[in-house]
Amino acid sequence: MYFRLSAKAIFAKFLIVLAVSAGVGLLFGQPFLFVAISAVVILSWHYIHLIKLMKWLWKSRTISPPHADGIWGRIYDGLYRQTRQYRQKQKTLNDKIRQFRDGAEALPDAALVLSNDLTIQWGNKKAQRILGIRWPGDVGQRIDNLIRFPEFAKYIEAANFDQPCHIQSPINSDIMLELRLMQYGVDQVLFLARDISKIHRLEEMRRDFVANVSHELKTPLTVVRGYVEMVQSTEHALDPYWQKVFDTMETQVSRMDRLVEQLLVLSRVEIHMDEEEKHLVDMPKLLKALIDDAQWLNQDKGHTITHEIDPTLALEGLDNELKSACSNLISNAIGYTPAGGNIHISWVKDGNKAKFSVKDDGPGIRPEHVNRLTERFFRVDKSRSRDTGGSGLGLAIVKHVLNHHHAELAINSRWGQGSEFIIYFEPKCIRSLSVA
Repeated sequence: MYFRLSAKAIFAKFLIVLAVSAGVGLLFGQPFLFVAISAVVILSWHYIHLIKLMKWLWKSRTISPPHADGIWGRIYDGLYRQTRQYRQKQKTLNDKIRQFRDGAEALPDAALVLSNDLTIQWGNKKAQRILGIRWPGDVGQRIDNLIRFPEFAKYIEAANFDQPCHIQSPINSDIMLELRLMQYGVDQVLFLARDISKIHRLEEMRRDFVANVSHELKTPLTVVRGYVEMVQSTEHALDPYWQKVFDTMETQVSRMDRLVEQLLVLSRVEIHMDEEEKHLVDMPKLLKALIDDAQWLNQDKGHTITHEIDPTLALEGLDNELKSACSNLISNAIGYTPAGGNIHISWVKDGNKAKFSVKDDGPGIRPEHVNRLTERFFRVDKSRSRDTGGSGLGLAIVKHVLNHHHAELAINSRWGQGSEFIIYFEPKCIRSLSVA
């Protein structure tokens, strides 16, 4: 029950008591003495209850307040009500915290709650098992003081947490971890570490298998190609039927040879690029050579190929990978654009980024297929890809090359109105060339 008492009412009661005391004092001829005695009694009563209140607040362990009547009873009742509400809120908060911790402990990943300056505030038990970070022993430590890997230091410095960071476990080199950081609340960061050792081993096995099989296929394909060409170049003319057979064999061997070659390229670019040292790549020179090759390969279809190349714009990277990525985009445009179509190749500055684009007026790509184009062996039209010799690996190679060069692929396409494939390179990779 809410109790309201104004200062005016308190003073009114006090004055009434003093007036009654003065009246009684007049009967005995000592009004001031009786008023003084009444004031002392009232003051003593209030001080006694103040002392009780102090003992209850600071020394008593019970939730129940002292018993009192009048205004002090109301005060004790109000304090008791506030205390109960506070304890109920504290219990609710403790239950929420317990639920959060139980949920965090149930996660299959190591979880840490960090402040905005990356100091540790809380961690689950999995963080101790795979990261060696203990809670509450390591509270207040910066996460990069406990996880000392160059890859993680670069990841923190770049402050780009859209992609995960992969490192070995600090306490077990056989465990490969995937680290992610994300904003958590207003002033906190959630740090997650996932054990991906099995996935990593399977991925290595897949890469080794593809690379080994591709290498093993090169020799028999070369032998078959050699015998087919030898038979085709014989002095004695072949029967038209067998001539067609050998022509078909030569076409399919060439197609398989291109597929094996692209598998070898893909297996190389999938390996982390830190194993190779980047250097200055003369992109204008590289692209002009690719355009000359495209003009030569384009004789049958007769496309109109135009280009716009900034002669001063270069990159720091790996020339063989960049050549492979650009060549794949140009080859796709030539392969899928109908005869007599238009292809425009550009290499220019776009804001603070470098932009390489290949635009055609071919059939375009349906919206539901655009997001799957970089998948291995995905082809929009399988029959058309067989006709053009496509393997479905070109854009997968492009994707891995771009990951090595801090670049991203954008695809603008409308069905029936052509396509544009654009590569944007970040400013950190851009270099300048001097033009004589």
